[in-house]
Amino acid sequence: MPENSPIAARAEAPEALPAITAGSLDWRPATVDDAAAVLALNNAMAEADQLPFRETIDEVQDELSAPWRDLAHDSLLGFDAAGELRASGLVVSFPGDSSTVRAFAFGGVHPERRGEGIGRELLGWQIARARQVLAASGKDLPARIGAYAEDTDVARHRLFERAGLAPRRFFADLKRPLSEAMPVPEVELTGSLRLVPWSDELDEPTRLAHNDAFRDHWGSEPQPPEQWQNGRSEFAPAWSHVVVDDAPDVEALLADPATDASTAAALRAGAPLVVAYALNSRYEADFAVRGYSFGYTDVLGTRRAYRGRKAALAALAAGMRSFADDGMEAAVLDVDTENPSGAHGLYASLGYVKVHGSRMHSIEL
Repeated sequence: MPENSPIAARAEAPEALPAITAGSLDWRPATVDDAAAVLALNNAMAEADQLPFRETIDEVQDELSAPWRDLAHDSLLGFDAAGELRASGLVVSFPGDSSTVRAFAFGGVHPERRGEGIGRELLGWQIARARQVLAASGKDLPARIGAYAEDTDVARHRLFERAGLAPRRFFADLKRPLSEAMPVPEVELTGSLRLVPWSDELDEPTRLAHNDAFRDHWGSEPQPPEQWQNGRSEFAPAWSHVVVDDAPDVEALLADPATDASTAAALRAGAPLVVAYALNSRYEADFAVRGYSFGYTDVLGTRRAYRGRKAALAALAAGMRSFADDGMEAAVLDVDTENPSGAHGLYASLGYVKVHGSRMHSIEL
């Protein structure tokens, strides 16, 4: 199918979704009330597959209750005769996609019920539903059906590849010890740049900074407010920091064609200008699995006009000091190994080393 064909044609969405017959499970859509059962299933799969994380009930509830989520059509749960959840599938899309419209498949099969063909049929249902979601988006953009797996999850890699999802992007999970032997660097900001703690008042300016910073990152799309604020159950405000410009050159920024419309409107309104940020979380359920406590940097970035001024480094270092002050043993983050900003090299220079890896498989439409 030509790349410039309408998304409705490229998606090749089926009129009806395939039935799942393997395993003789009873299937129905998920609801937010299923969060505890989904949590138990997810963590049973993570333990069996020796994954370096576990989920919490709050994380699952956040995922299921996202304001734009259509659980009635985009989810499926499979129960055995005893009423125990044995498989789940979720198709996740995002309201802010503006350059590539995406749909991702999440879920899996309980370890006790693997090998019956349930996972293969469930993934087939998810891909078919993803095609419907993409076609219904009405966005005549490049499109992607994606799924993630840890590098060590060989069975999942095979499942994805047999379904036509090719390995497309690779990610490194990096760890940096926090000890007296590896002091956190001191970063001096210049001019009118100032490091401050994250606050509710600075959250919207931080969102605008993030959308600007990641415009040239593969796989990233603008985040509207409801998407930006979703999924923060483990967010650690006291560990998070931003850099603001107290005296930005507003005229120059407004004249710059690279300044996006939302930032321009905020500048005209006199809103604070966040130029870099490090938002961090405390994934305490993972501490025992990894064998050490840590602070996790979820998102780190710098506005494109401010790159080269060490603003993101200052925010990152401030977060690392916050982790250490609260007794954390390490700083952890995840990075795209082909990040165009050269972040991987920066992290290596700070003492971060790879401890885990993951990859994204996809069908590109």
